[in-house]
Amino acid sequence: MASTPAAIVLVSVTKMTTTKFDETHNPWTTQAVQTRYENAWIRIDHHDVLTPAGSPGIYGTVHFKNVAVGVIPLDHEGHTWIVGQYRYPLGRYSWEIPEGGGPLTEAPLQAAQRELREEVGLVAQRWEPILEMDLSNSVTDERAIIYLARDLSMHIATPEDTEQLQLRRLPFETLYEQVRAGHVRDSLTVAGVMRLRLMMLEGLV
Repeated sequence: MASTPAAIVLVSVTKMTTTKFDETHNPWTTQAVQTRYENAWIRIDHHDVLTPAGSPGIYGTVHFKNVAVGVIPLDHEGHTWIVGQYRYPLGRYSWEIPEGGGPLTEAPLQAAQRELREEVGLVAQRWEPILEMDLSNSVTDERAIIYLARDLSMHIATPEDTEQLQLRRLPFETLYEQVRAGHVRDSLTVAGVMRLRLMMLEGLV
């Protein structure tokens, strides 16, 4: 009895991998869209749709008006900086790489440079994009770009009035171990740290 479902799954997967799809074709049909909520950062829309199977359905989407940016500053000693703050949606404290957002009309690098200067007080001479991500593509269109920043100089941090931040300088390897242990859970931090660690192993940094 146990072998029959496995055989069915194997046939299904084989058929899916051998079928050629037009990846530019949208199989969803949008019939109507209504904005249910909007503020300076997001817009929430309700969609009446036809699903790829042709049946009527609904879809709720969150449109982000900013691009998320994250920065891993790395100094000549192999140390980095993380920012601690209370995250209201999570209801708990979070340690993260310096991160924020920039308007869709602004160059992401400019937004990343601003966030690093405001939150940490650092200015970097060398910038390298190391990762691009779609953060929650079943519900939102939010995307993120993570940068590696090097050749650092220290200036005065100027966080926003609404932010209560802590700063911590630590070896990058310590942050990597904190990510591995699950003590640091912020998505941009986890993805960026793991990407940079892989680049180090590959001799790219």
